[in-house]
Amino acid sequence: MTRTFLLARALCLLTSLSLLAPSPSLAQATGTPLPPPALQPETCSVEGLMDSIRRGLQSKSPAYRRYLRELLKESAVTLPEEQLRAAFERETEPLMVEHLAAALAAKTDRGESVATLQLVGKRASQDADPAVRAAATRALRRTSAEEHTGDLYSRLVRDASPEVRMEAATNLIEDNQFVYAGFHGPASDTAVAAAAASSDAKVTARILGNISTAAISKESAEQLHTLLRGDDAEVRAAAAKALGGVPAPEMSRARQTLVALYRDESDVGVRTSILQSLARLGFASAVPELRALRNVDPRLVPEVDAWIRALSTGLQEWSLILREKQRLQQAR
Repeated sequence: MTRTFLLARALCLLTSLSLLAPSPSLAQATGTPLPPPALQPETCSVEGLMDSIRRGLQSKSPAYRRYLRELLKESAVTLPEEQLRAAFERETEPLMVEHLAAALAAKTDRGESVATLQLVGKRASQDADPAVRAAATRALRRTSAEEHTGDLYSRLVRDASPEVRMEAATNLIEDNQFVYAGFHGPASDTAVAAAAASSDAKVTARILGNISTAAISKESAEQLHTLLRGDDAEVRAAAAKALGGVPAPEMSRARQTLVALYRDESDVGVRTSILQSLARLGFASAVPELRALRNVDPRLVPEVDAWIRALSTGLQEWSLILREKQRLQQAR
């Protein structure tokens, strides 16, 4: 089966044209000119397309399998929504569920029914098969699902399946980075709320350690302060890191909290995250705070010194400060 065949089937735009005309021999016999061909519309078959993709997914080529996923997403715009939804609800094979769910999400992202996306969210949270729940969750990645599915992610991070929980965490991280560029407050708040709702420390830490908190609300900042007092060191470290990127109105309180926590904290990983956040919150103005903390933990004296030297360069871009600090540590 060639790609050309698949593409032709998927992108038929719902109207395969059949040319119906009298035979040339009849026209010659009667001496009448040929009439223009009659055009008869035909509806593309969702089932036929799915059969083609199902066979194509047996290919050993990862690139070809990705191509098939994109093909279905692009074709979804022209496919009848009711047929696509029915195929999604019937499907039980996780990979095909993921492809169909991604196609439905693509329709919503292009301005069609929000209820279609909610259908995917329902299956992601309620299907009896954890592999199907994980597949449907993956399909929501880098879409507008956060805007249309309410508290879905706060429920997904509490799913009984570790795979579903981690897929949900990955969605929140990638949406934050690639869909909203870290500056959409509601999306960041959704991620923080989901992290706080999860009882899986690895999920909570993964979300908080990898999202931008530059546009979070006061309520979300308060949740980060609460998570700093948790029992799990990995969560405390991630919450401390997240506090380093809070909006300007939250910076002063964050600095005070982190300085106090550094003195009371015993875990070296948490203390390392605190130092980074203090540097990020204050830039050069954080140098006095860091000097005051230098001898609290002898294990981290080199870390404190590296931050002080990097901040003392006067660089005003956080990525450049990070790079300079790494360079100083490697040069030791």
